[in-house]
Amino acid sequence: MISINASTTHTIKKKVVKKKVTAGTKKAGAAAKKKSSSSAKRGVAPPLQPNIFSDPEALKETCGLPDADFREKVNDILREALGAPALFGSSAGIAAPRKASSSIDRRAAAADLATLAKEKGVIFILKKCKVIEKIEMNLVPNGIAAVFGNEKGLNPGGGMRKITSAVSLASMGSMDTDHNDAASTIISDSKKGLTTPPEAREGCLLFLRALAQIVGKQAEPFVVPMLAAALEECSSSSSFVREAAEDTTNSILELANGLAVPILICPVLFEALHSPEWRVKASALEKLAQCASLHPTHISRLLPEIVPTVSSQVWDTKPQVTMAAKSALLACCNTNINPDVAPAIPAVVNAICKPNDTVKAIDELKSTTFVATVDASTLAILCPVLARGLKDKLAVNKRSTCLVVENMSRLVETPTAVAPFGPLLVPELKKVAENVQFEEIRDAALKALGALTKALGHSDIDSALSAIMKEESERIEAEQKRIEDERAAEAKREEEMRVKEEEEKKLWREAMEAQRQLNDLAIKEEEEKKAEEKRKKDIAKTKTKSAGGKCQGCGLKKCKKTCLFAK
Repeated sequence: MISINASTTHTIKKKVVKKKVTAGTKKAGAAAKKKSSSSAKRGVAPPLQPNIFSDPEALKETCGLPDADFREKVNDILREALGAPALFGSSAGIAAPRKASSSIDRRAAAADLATLAKEKGVIFILKKCKVIEKIEMNLVPNGIAAVFGNEKGLNPGGGMRKITSAVSLASMGSMDTDHNDAASTIISDSKKGLTTPPEAREGCLLFLRALAQIVGKQAEPFVVPMLAAALEECSSSSSFVREAAEDTTNSILELANGLAVPILICPVLFEALHSPEWRVKASALEKLAQCASLHPTHISRLLPEIVPTVSSQVWDTKPQVTMAAKSALLACCNTNINPDVAPAIPAVVNAICKPNDTVKAIDELKSTTFVATVDASTLAILCPVLARGLKDKLAVNKRSTCLVVENMSRLVETPTAVAPFGPLLVPELKKVAENVQFEEIRDAALKALGALTKALGHSDIDSALSAIMKEESERIEAEQKRIEDERAAEAKREEEMRVKEEEEKKLWREAMEAQRQLNDLAIKEEEEKKAEEKRKKDIAKTKTKSAGGKCQGCGLKKCKKTCLFAK
């Protein structure tokens, strides 16, 4: 018989009912996931629309005001665009309560000011009404040269110092305008050295965007040089400032002429890649991809500079910068006009970003038939992968690379085009020709080396190597001289700082010594004063008459007979 007590346990099996997932549910879930992932990227911002001057009659009435009243009106609209209320001239009066400024208000005010600039003239509004002064004071209070600065890194004092000659700002010397009067409720980017309120910086960016969209080409000389300041604001701690900066940079690039790409835009984007802020780097790479879609011809000519600069950003620690670098590199390489290399460009870019895929790219290039002329842009795309293929461990891959180099070198346009890439390929080809044990591969390397030497404009391999070594030694000497000059300048600055610090310490010691002497004199005077008072009190104790001549016993000038001090 079975007995049941307190230690008896029972187990019950539960029936698990599996839910059937239909194909429609799977598709819906996948669509929802895709929608959520795609919603992370911002879309195109709508164009700015004016508020006050959407009515032509109001615009005509404002433009007909006297000069002084018109300037005051422009100043009021500018203050509203910067997030500060108008001081005077409000219909409700100066004592009326003021509401907080919103992004919608600042957008409308920026569009109103741009509409006035289109009607009255850009130069009149920006220069004579001193609007550009206030914009520059809010966006670049330390000057355009201080943008992209990193005091502890590569760009102490500012990364734009080398290319400020290409940037023409209106008037950085006038600093008499109060640019920090906005009633901000948000903390400024004080860690970056910015004390301007974020509302004012957003208003400046919105005004630049409004100039680009509403005024157009007439505002290009004033708007395009501010690209560096707009890129710098992409790293702001305020999200609305970052969004305004991104939209402004897009509008500036759409407005800019193609001739400004090699002279101004690309140097600014290259300097932005040295910024300590990863958001600035990612934004600069996105703008470079945008330039590739807007001005493919100019970007194609700049590929020898773009490829090495962008390739260095592929290894950034931030995944956002890495992804942006790969996208920008692919977009820029797709601008190449060589039809033979076009099918292999995705594989080559993938090999630049992932060295393990170098063999796949070499195989793609090996199956390519070179017919069109190979220019410097094509060489800039192919040479990094070819140089890596010549260093591969497998001899078979080295042979494939040598064949590609030979076929490519026979169609090089000019010796000038291939000259920058000679030091990259010639030494590696020479190593393959001397060190590989298989004779077939050595012969292929010698053929490739001969074709490349001929493309470089030399008669034999030795002359090519000597010329390359000479150029390399000159480059190394120039680099060493630059480093020594920088060290000398740094030592000079340190010496000046040391002398200045010593002078300040000396002045401080003299001031402290003077203060100590003054304190000693004050203490001595105080002691003498106390001693004099004590002496007077002691003298007063020995006299029967007080200072007023009255007796200290009876209080009369002539003592009574009963007074102790009566004579």
